Amino acid sequence: VQLQASGGGLVQAGGSLRLSCAASERIFSSHVMGWFRQVPGKEREFLSAVRWGTGKTYYEDSVEGRFTISRVTAENTVYLQINNLKPEDTAVYYCARGNSYSRDHRDYARWGQGTLVTVSS
Repeated sequence: VQLQASGGGLVQAGGSLRLSCAASERIFSSHVMGWFRQVPGKEREFLSAVRWGTGKTYYEDSVEGRFTISRVTAENTVYLQINNLKPEDTAVYYCARGNSYSRDHRDYARWGQGTLVTVSS
């Protein structure tokens, strides 16, 4: 499967973005789709995940309330809505598919190419 992430860009602090991640193949109900981000020199950071079959969502504490994950199962697409962007949100954002829920990026086998989000102050 290929995951195509998009929606990143340059935005002013306080603005919003919606990131998309489209899978080239069907995502099964047993899968979990996650969003992570990474800045140079740091480990990939868990942001949010959704169980494909049930829609149950998970968030990193630091982003809950500003980030919203959603999915459109018929389109095999997962979204990440980011509101009230802050300069510290600047990073490359990745989507990933896993076989079970985890906050550890090493448990996700398939990754998108990443989309850059830059937040100016």
